[in-house]
Amino acid sequence: MSFPRIAHVALTVTDLERSVPWYRQLFGAEPVLDEDTGPFRHVVWALGDTLVGLHQFPDGRDDVPFDERRPGLDHLSFACADKAELAQWAARLDELGIRHGGIVEAGYGLGLSFRDPDGLPLEFFAPPA
Repeated sequence: MSFPRIAHVALTVTDLERSVPWYRQLFGAEPVLDEDTGPFRHVVWALGDTLVGLHQFPDGRDDVPFDERRPGLDHLSFACADKAELAQWAARLDELGIRHGGIVEAGYGLGLSFRDPDGLPLEFFAPPA
């Protein structure tokens, strides 16, 4: 039996009205779901075989900023084929006015890191050249 693929990722945000347009531009797509479940509202995109959702809780805690050094999420990474594709995403982020750290090479691969409006760390990643 092999380990299953990742089906979805859900990120908690402080303000869907701010985050949904930002992610809509980043993904270049409309959400496939926008639903208030009662305990939270979520907006979801289908990116290939993976769903990426944003959750906002009515009693959310926005007084504590995100810190990847605390247990929990460190970052969410999107797969790219190679350095050329990373360069295309760097140019796209520039077009959108999204600050990023440039393409960084390491022994395990190449990354292009940036943050969403809540400071959640995101990355485009390619295997080593």
